[in-house]
Amino acid sequence: MSVSYKKLWKLLIDNDMKKKDLRQATGMSTTSLAKLSKNENINTEILVKICKVFGCDIGDIMEVTDDEFSSESKNKERI
Repeated sequence: MSVSYKKLWKLLIDNDMKKKDLRQATGMSTTSLAKLSKNENINTEILVKICKVFGCDIGDIMEVTDDEFSSESKNKERI
């Protein structure tokens, strides 16, 4: 299983914000922002801060994906 922050990036676009703006609004480090960009796990506290900035729920900024399912889907698309 892995995480995807595609919803967060769409939210940034919809709110005309840049990653730099998000970092400043939440007080997160550049390292945490880099982890978000790479769809890596980050501290829940940071996710909560992001939710507070946008007034949303955690499911509105991220989703958990099943790697096995994703691999099967990619293989089917290639056939």
